Amino acid sequence: MVRTPLTPAERLRGEHFGTLLRQARAGRTLLEVATTAGISPETLRKIETGRAPTPSFFTIAALASTLDLSLDTLAAACTTDTPHRDQALSA
Repeated sequence: MVRTPLTPAERLRGEHFGTLLRQARAGRTLLEVATTAGISPETLRKIETGRAPTPSFFTIAALASTLDLSLDTLAAACTTDTPHRDQALSA
């Protein structure tokens, strides 16, 4: 399977999503969050660094549950036209 290259906007969205997850993880280790979410630490590392900018819905849902974030919060924070995405964490 050949994947279509990501656009700059898609890469930026992936980076924003990764930043949001790192902030939500706060004091917990990457290993702890990944294990609780049922994903590999390498998968979480790739998502957090933007190298896997399009994780599956089920991965996102597991991370949202583990990090006590709503899917609405994640969706709002990851739109490319949302300038204040960090405010979504405090909502």
